[in-house]
Amino acid sequence: QVQLVESGGGLVQAGDSLRLSCQASGPNFRTKAMGWYRQAPGKAREYVAVINWSGGTTYYSDSAKGRFTISRDNAKNMIYLQMNSLKPEDTAVYYCAAAEGSSTTDFIGAPSLPFWGQGTQVTVSS
Repeated sequence: QVQLVESGGGLVQAGDSLRLSCQASGPNFRTKAMGWYRQAPGKAREYVAVINWSGGTTYYSDSAKGRFTISRDNAKNMIYLQMNSLKPEDTAVYYCAAAEGSSTTDFIGAPSLPFWGQGTQVTVSS
C-alpha cells in the first residue's frame, strides 16, 4: 500500500512561486507513475501533471504547461511540483496521486487512481 503526504502549500500573491512536495512510502513507489491533481471550490478535481516511473516522461494540462514543472527523486521517494507565475485561478487543494503502473498512460488513462494524498491548500491572491 502506497501512502502519500503532500506539503508546501500556502498563501501567495499572483506571480509568486511555490514548490509542492509529496513524500511517498510503501512498496514499489519507484515503479509507479505519479502526478498531481487539483480541486477548486465548487469544481471537479482536475489533472495537473504526470511523471512516469523514471522521470523521463512528463505531461501537463494546458493550464499548467509552461508554468509548472513536475519532477521526482526516487532515491528519496519524493515527487515535486514547481509552480511559477501563479494566478488566482490556480487556487485549489492540490493532491498527489499514484497509478498502479509505471507509464504516464497508466495515470492519465486510468478511470480511477488507487493512491491519493490528503491534499495541500494553495491560495493565490490577486
